[in-house]
Amino acid sequence: MKPARSDLEREELAPHSTIDITRETCPMTFVRVRLALDRLAAGQILEVFLRGEEPRRNVPRTAAEQGHRILAAEEREGGVMRLLLERGA
Repeated sequence: MKPARSDLEREELAPHSTIDITRETCPMTFVRVRLALDRLAAGQILEVFLRGEEPRRNVPRTAAEQGHRILAAEEREGGVMRLLLERGA
């Protein structure tokens, strides 16, 4: 039986690693994200939980500037954002 499209999408976006930087402040927010991305192979997915205006603006922008791809960004309760990043080459 062929899996439903939503099952494939969930499988494709399953993170290989997760970090929670909701208690970190800039510039440590991206430093922690970069170290986590460096531990992944190209094409693997990092799930990041972050909070605050500066990290919401800077983490996705800096990740994209360094060649990584933003797969998803969604708001969660308590002002937390969930970000999925695919490691670039």
